[in-house]
Amino acid sequence: MILSRTPMRISFAGGGTDLAAFWRREPGCVVSSAIDKYVYIAVNRKFDGKVRASYSVTEIVEEAGELRHELIRNALELTGIRHAIEVVSISDVPAEGSGLGASSAYTVGLLNALYAYKGLPADAERLAREACHIEIERCGKPIGKQDQYIAAYGGLRAIRFHPDGGVTTEALACSPDTLERLQAGLLLLHTGLRRSSDAILQRQTERTAASEATRDLLREMGRLAEQLRLAILSGDLTAFGQILDEGWRRKRQLAEGISNDRIDDWYARARRAGALGGKLAGAGGGGFLVLFAPPEKHPAILQALPELRPVPIRLEPEGSRIVHADQPDVLRPTP
Repeated sequence: MILSRTPMRISFAGGGTDLAAFWRREPGCVVSSAIDKYVYIAVNRKFDGKVRASYSVTEIVEEAGELRHELIRNALELTGIRHAIEVVSISDVPAEGSGLGASSAYTVGLLNALYAYKGLPADAERLAREACHIEIERCGKPIGKQDQYIAAYGGLRAIRFHPDGGVTTEALACSPDTLERLQAGLLLLHTGLRRSSDAILQRQTERTAASEATRDLLREMGRLAEQLRLAILSGDLTAFGQILDEGWRRKRQLAEGISNDRIDDWYARARRAGALGGKLAGAGGGGFLVLFAPPEKHPAILQALPELRPVPIRLEPEGSRIVHADQPDVLRPTP
């Protein structure tokens, strides 16, 4: 049995510049970090030769191409596995609509587990690139590339997206003191709101393709990501919080559904209670609210937002990895 563990993420700045509608015209940049909330994928040989996929439901089919779950089906097809396999997943937080990049973490972790099952090497670049291929090209999801890359590489990174389709990542080697202060200042609050990120991102993609004003917003958000990178490297976390706030104000203008009156009220209350800045994780509309504030302000912020559930987090330095493999025989290539 093979078990992979893949981190989810928080994107701090530049979200939207990783969409093809933007980076095909000019480079994009996102600053993001993996966090200690994970998607686990277990893969095992199935004795009777069938394919079993267990997620929110369980499918048992004769061969991989019959699976309804498009990520599992495409990952099995891409890795050349058609029969005699079981795939089971567990997530630390609700995957649907979390805004923490769970779907891409799932895809990266699944590929990692399947390649380990076949005894084949798969570095972070390959896992990220092939996860993008599955989600964007094979499944037609209106998403960007940042989630796959941070899930595969882990750490705190600036990720850049180039017009030729290439992606480069830079580990932000800040001081241990800065990293600790950054972690200590973060608050992650579950809003309880569910939304369809695909619908929001589809509207955003259409606007990006059609509107110069939207592209201007995204250019500014990319510049803010570069400024936030420098703030982290210099240890200026007051500027970090202020850039978060400025980025969220711009992000809200990109498409309908990113925010609403309820979310705006929560954010305003958090700011009055001492938050320097924040944003909704992911595409917006619900999921998790990310805030940054001096730790001494956290009790007042939590008191101001009693309806939101705090979720403790730490930043995760590692990307997707195999954490268990107790059957060496399954590591040889599958015919």
